[in-house]
Amino acid sequence: MSVKFNVVERGNPSDLQAPKKFYPSIQSSGRVTTRELAEIAARESTMSPADMMGALEIYLSIIPRELAKGNIVELGDFGNFWLKTTSEGVENEEDVRATQITSVLPRFIPGKLFKNVLNSIEFVKSSTPSQD
Repeated sequence: MSVKFNVVERGNPSDLQAPKKFYPSIQSSGRVTTRELAEIAARESTMSPADMMGALEIYLSIIPRELAKGNIVELGDFGNFWLKTTSEGVENEEDVRATQITSVLPRFIPGKLFKNVLNSIEFVKSSTPSQD
């Protein structure tokens, strides 16, 4: 498997006077919809595309609900999802309130199988100029 990358020039946001540097930036090769995932998965299983679509839709509704309950969602060798917050600090422990939480984002850490696939990616420099 190969993933294309573009070259982008970026400045250092913490030091605007520093010289800009060039970095590789992943170039998307497209998108895969939930329906397309269901069709691909159905071809690799005994389930019909409609059954697979139903299974995917259930997962897509269950995972956010479980995260909202404060659970870590473990998906075996695929990986784990959990919530991460950013918040404002206060001087005293007794002054800590939920209102200090400024954002909540889902986080994902890949499992063994997922990492193996990521480690097998070959990166190829794109022949088209960057749009960044």
